[in-house]
Amino acid sequence: MMHFDLSPIYKSTIGFDRIFSLLDEANLEAAPTYPPYDIERTGEDEYRITMAVAGFSEDDINVELKEGTLTVTGDKQERESERGEVLHQGIAARAFERRFQLADFVQVTGAVLENGLLHIDLKRELPEAMKPRRIAVTTATGKNGKKKLTNKAA
Repeated sequence: MMHFDLSPIYKSTIGFDRIFSLLDEANLEAAPTYPPYDIERTGEDEYRITMAVAGFSEDDINVELKEGTLTVTGDKQERESERGEVLHQGIAARAFERRFQLADFVQVTGAVLENGLLHIDLKRELPEAMKPRRIAVTTATGKNGKKKLTNKAA
């Protein structure tokens, strides 16, 4: 695996520390494979993460958003009264942790566990100050209401 040294870029940029930190983390971490998940766009600014968590209940799963990182953890609590003698264990019930780095202004709007799939809905909501807006262009007028002319030759 290739590793890129980004330290020379740090000294010539301002305000991009988070981006470079994310790139460094992406180079260092091995990608976890359990549980499998999908990310889909459900609208212009709406997304859904779907994770396959068969065998887990709502009490076994924790979804937390902190400082732009969405963390989903699962820890299956063994319920002795529900289980008989296991002859083959093919359904994974091991603990897991998945982290997703969310872009600025992306919020979690809900999480639903249905048929062994955990659906986490996300929405990107830009503040009004960040949305593009049209600026009206007007002409300058003098005191008497006529256009003010400037002498560029002077």
